[in-house]
Amino acid sequence: MEPLPARIIDAHCHIAAAEHVPRSFVTGSVSNIVAVLTAQGIPATVDKLTAIFLEKMRDPLCDDLVKEMDQAGIAKAFLLAADFSYALRDCPLTIEESYLRHRDVLKRHPGRFEVFGGMDPRWGKDGLDLFERSLREFGFRGFKLYPPTGFVPSDPSLFPFYEICAHYRVPVTVHIGPTSPALSFTPTYPFLLDEAARRFPSVNFIMAHGAVSFTEECAMLCAFRPNLFMDISAFQSALRRDGSAAVVKAAVAKGINHKILFGTDWPVFRLQGDQKAFVEAVCGENGPLADLSDADRTMILHGNAERLLAEARCPSAPVS
Repeated sequence: MEPLPARIIDAHCHIAAAEHVPRSFVTGSVSNIVAVLTAQGIPATVDKLTAIFLEKMRDPLCDDLVKEMDQAGIAKAFLLAADFSYALRDCPLTIEESYLRHRDVLKRHPGRFEVFGGMDPRWGKDGLDLFERSLREFGFRGFKLYPPTGFVPSDPSLFPFYEICAHYRVPVTVHIGPTSPALSFTPTYPFLLDEAARRFPSVNFIMAHGAVSFTEECAMLCAFRPNLFMDISAFQSALRRDGSAAVVKAAVAKGINHKILFGTDWPVFRLQGDQKAFVEAVCGENGPLADLSDADRTMILHGNAERLLAEARCPSAPVS
């Protein structure tokens, strides 16, 4: 096995705690896995698999995640706080409560995380004020959008949020592609982000899962829009399909590696392995990054993420 890279930033993680995710979202996602297993003759039920998954969702302060990061050589991770609370009312926490939990993680593990606060624009001014407060007081360093909850990323209701991101020079991570069947896939097409990227050229947008979902479209946008990037998170789903993540390998062969970020989507794939196994799968002999030059691999594994963070003009630690 090749030695682990010297430095890695995971640009796509979440807190592994059920209180941040609606039960309807989880059971919807699990139902797709059960359908695959059943078709293969493997006995499984939604209730049983949901219980197994929720057992892996007991790390509210990210202590387990930090241990896995240390084992994998991951120096820092972006924690993305998606806002499901407007669309799915069975979310245990309000978005403000979720923000406060993320602030607790920043305080507990100094220097190991950057938090991107999510917000559904339909919360209006209250949501806008809370998001700006998270940058000014909580130590957050980005914006997280989850369009499947019912809006497109170029909707004018989001423009005040993007103006705040432009002021503080923080990046925006936007979900691309399919998700839990509890939500809509229609708003997740990457070209629905293009108008926002054109209107806000000083805001850097990261298309989450862009090396796995709508890869050709995401790669083209990255090539021609200076402020569009994508991450490789959810590559585990591609590994599960073909064993080599060929779709990711194709993405990193398009000459846009200055626009691609490493990400794992932890804890979504915890049933498949840990962070060290995922790093090895990507960087190992047959992994999608194996044939890249050292310079390209460095950009993907940490250089691009560091460049995006370097522009931020907000406090990097929570205000007590």
